[in-house]
Amino acid sequence: MNHDILSEGRFLRLVRRGKWEFAQRRNASAVVGIVATTADGNILLIEQPRIPLGSSILELPAGLVGDDAGHEDEPIIAAAQRELEEETGYTASSWSVLTRGPTSAGLTDEIITLVRATDAIRTGAGGGVAGEQITVHSIPLVTAGAWLKERERDGQLIDPKIYAGLWFASRT
Repeated sequence: MNHDILSEGRFLRLVRRGKWEFAQRRNASAVVGIVATTADGNILLIEQPRIPLGSSILELPAGLVGDDAGHEDEPIIAAAQRELEEETGYTASSWSVLTRGPTSAGLTDEIITLVRATDAIRTGAGGGVAGEQITVHSIPLVTAGAWLKERERDGQLIDPKIYAGLWFASRT
């Protein structure tokens, strides 16, 4: 589709299609979010500072697909495996695609694919790549809803995709 580029940065561009302005990523083909559970029934969540919000956010492990030079055609599952290990230090034995859809349909043309990872085990330190400050939370799936409500009451911002992840984790 035709669009006009209004501004371009290192990682993002602002475009206009008709009268609508929205953001596009320049350096990735997609986004992947990981619904990872351990054999003992925990779900893996991460917490990291997000500059646009000026706060630390609770999220699913996630990342960009095809953002490394030479790996632009990276498969979704390969990106999910890489991101889970980088961010949490966990690897998983089973992987499957759950669903895909827009991250914020009025703001960006970005699509996220949610991927299920089961029987995750800790194999490394996690914490992300250089410059990231990721804290890993391994929370019992059966009490995750209450744990999140408590965090929300304390003023913690929670990415709503976590709730989609909990729904999938309890049904698949």
